[in-house]
Amino acid sequence: MEPVHLTTERLELRAFTADDTEDLCAAYQDPVIQRWTPALPIPYERNHAADFIGRTVPNGWHDDTSYAFCVRPRGGGPLIGSAGLHHPREGGWEIGYWTAAGHRGRGYATETTLALARWAFTELGCVRLEWRAEVGNAASLAVAEKAGFTVEGVIRAGMQSRGTVRDSLVASLLPSDLGLAPPVPYLPAPAVRGSV
Repeated sequence: MEPVHLTTERLELRAFTADDTEDLCAAYQDPVIQRWTPALPIPYERNHAADFIGRTVPNGWHDDTSYAFCVRPRGGGPLIGSAGLHHPREGGWEIGYWTAAGHRGRGYATETTLALARWAFTELGCVRLEWRAEVGNAASLAVAEKAGFTVEGVIRAGMQSRGTVRDSLVASLLPSDLGLAPPVPYLPAPAVRGSV
């Protein structure tokens, strides 16, 4: 797929370009982002940002396996954050996001998450959008809940992070949660007492 450009009331979501390298590298120096982004190299150097933007991002779009978005204000301005979708299983996609220091607490991550969710449900045939984060990542959980995700539970040893395995939370968002028609019918399991 060719990269797409999405806009919300306040934001522009687009694929990263080489012009974003310095801003991305600077954002990843933030200890909060480093703490909650498991695969992030530390120390994070310019060559990491250049490789992500020059190789990882275009390969994901080309192969239709992951779509990384740079988030900036509409009309231009500083890097606000990043969000992405990756496709780990049939019909389902997983979302991840972060917000740069100085831009947190303004609803940007929720706005971005909802824009990507609508795009995934209407353009990608997504039947289920999942969010996962390490237990304790209260800010990311707050964004997921504000966007309408339903927390489903804790996955023991569900996430690898810097040489350890940690428990993670998992939550889901369905098209119907946003008032959208699902691409295929959803038949929820009936409530059965005593079943697993």
